[in-house]
Amino acid sequence: MIARELMEYGWECMMIRLYKEGKLSLRTLASRLDMSVRDTIDLLSEFIIQSPIEYDDYLKGFKGFK
Repeated sequence: MIARELMEYGWECMMIRLYKEGKLSLRTLASRLDMSVRDTIDLLSEFIIQSPIEYDDYLKGFKGFK
């Protein structure tokens, strides 16, 4: 069980590093982590990595889905 958690954490860290280096888009990162874009942005904020979109743009996009 601990080994699985470590592997998942390592996978997240590796994917976040690739995103930070500009090798993954936000959508691709979210897909590879099996998360929504919103949850991925929240995860990035935990690692103090700024989102590439402004909050107002996010809200505009969210309103477009309604």
